[in-house]
Amino acid sequence: MQREVHYACDEYSHKFFVNDKENPYTNAAGTKFSWIRGRQVGGKSITWGRQSYRWSDLDFEANLKEGVAIDWPIRYADIAPWYDYVEEFAGISGQAEGLPQLPDGKFLPPMELTCVEQDVRASLAKHFDDRILTIGRSAVLTRVHKGRAACHYCGICHRGCITQSYFSSLNSTLPAAAKTGKLTIRPYSVVHSVIYDSAKKRASGVRVIDAQTKETTEYKGRIIFLCASTLESTRLMLNSATSEFPNGLGNGSGELGHNLMDHHMGSGAACVMPGHEDKMPFGNRPNGIYVPRFRNTNDKTKQKEFARGYGYQGGGSREGWGRGSFMSGFGVEFKNVLKMPGPWRMTLAGFGECLPYHSNYVEVNKDKVDAWGIPTLTINCKWEENEKKMSRDIAVQAAEILAASGAKEIGVFFGYDVTGPRNSRNGHGAHGTRSENFRAECAQPGT
Repeated sequence: MQREVHYACDEYSHKFFVNDKENPYTNAAGTKFSWIRGRQVGGKSITWGRQSYRWSDLDFEANLKEGVAIDWPIRYADIAPWYDYVEEFAGISGQAEGLPQLPDGKFLPPMELTCVEQDVRASLAKHFDDRILTIGRSAVLTRVHKGRAACHYCGICHRGCITQSYFSSLNSTLPAAAKTGKLTIRPYSVVHSVIYDSAKKRASGVRVIDAQTKETTEYKGRIIFLCASTLESTRLMLNSATSEFPNGLGNGSGELGHNLMDHHMGSGAACVMPGHEDKMPFGNRPNGIYVPRFRNTNDKTKQKEFARGYGYQGGGSREGWGRGSFMSGFGVEFKNVLKMPGPWRMTLAGFGECLPYHSNYVEVNKDKVDAWGIPTLTINCKWEENEKKMSRDIAVQAAEILAASGAKEIGVFFGYDVTGPRNSRNGHGAHGTRSENFRAECAQPGT
């Protein structure tokens, strides 16, 4: 795992990311997918961005209405009670907004917007009738919840939260399971494949290779859950071929591994927000803002250029002394400039939906195995025209929102990041076609 691929992979927290030499994968010719994994106890729940949003029927019904792929077998009403259950257990802070395309949840008190974020929110209410700005809905506590402390904005979330204020399996689900007296944790276990019982026609266990001794063990169970993330779970099923399922466990349709999707990023806008020189943000808020989807939500907002929609994450913060890394200067005068905070900046970075394409898929590469002899994945995934057209709109609309808010020095960034990494700081950064300087500035809000 290279440092530039994920902001959180540094000297403090690199242990939360796999060694890609031990856990290799390949990209099909002409494609690029960055696969970020964490195999420690707790997995990627230690390093995830904690942004937590509900799907609506706009999402569940899209395939059916548009004739894309296949219809979802459930609707929002089916899953809403489970959203309630999970949110009440995990603790999600946020602001109810009453939007049909973004259902409200069981929220703890919202984190505060900064002064420039409040300005943009007011501007959206004044100049647009189809979009709002709200605080991010984040799995970070704003008050004591189920014995866990409220966040105190220290800003080093990616090292692991010692106050247990953000949701992870280490902070929440594993301790709850331990209290039942029925939990056994078996670390250093690399799952090779799922065991299939031909007589009962069901999965009955897993084959496990000890990561240290490389000895093989089998574990049986009445119910088997694969919670190994999208690609790793798919890899396990593809590697669990049987005589009944020669192309992978449960793969009678041949669709296993196909229709790989991810958010596309790389477009948006950033600016200087004048005024408020007498104000400073409080601490290091582990959250950013969110502008919910406003494209193709109804007949009025329907677009001819592309299907589906996007939301913005980002935030408004004031530049600190770190801006000196990108300034020219030397000596006492230069140091004195950096003693005072810089201007307020605001960033809107788009997260666009990707359509399900059969041509975006993963397959087992039996010629390339990992450190434990298990066949690895070859990933074939790229953006198509719908994502590219949406990306252009993301950049244009971000600039219009900021211009309407009185912003100065608006810089539009446009481009397509590689598929795979949601590698921004809490999902609030931006990766565009401009300089490394710009990307670093965009990464400042949130943690």
